[in-house]
Amino acid sequence: MKKITHVNVLKDYHLEIRFDDGVSGIVDLSGLAGKGVFSIWNDYGQFEKVQIAPTGELIWNGQVDLCPDSLYMKITGQTVDDIFPSINSGVAYA
Repeated sequence: MKKITHVNVLKDYHLEIRFDDGVSGIVDLSGLAGKGVFSIWNDYGQFEKVQIAPTGELIWNGQVDLCPDSLYMKITGQTVDDIFPSINSGVAYA
């Protein structure tokens, strides 16, 4: 699992993010604003209160969080198989 180590709020629901492996980039979250749990971002001041949780994901007011792996894939263009190559290895443990 990737961990976010730095976040900077930019304009129009964009965030500049850096991960624990040094990868960094800008992610556009405007498509989520106002939808479902992301309705708290209707007040842009709430969006600006983003924090990094101890486990490395982004959180807002302890109510909304975003998975760092999904943000990593958005920034790098990688897929789940790229990041977790053994996920489809065919071995299953019960």
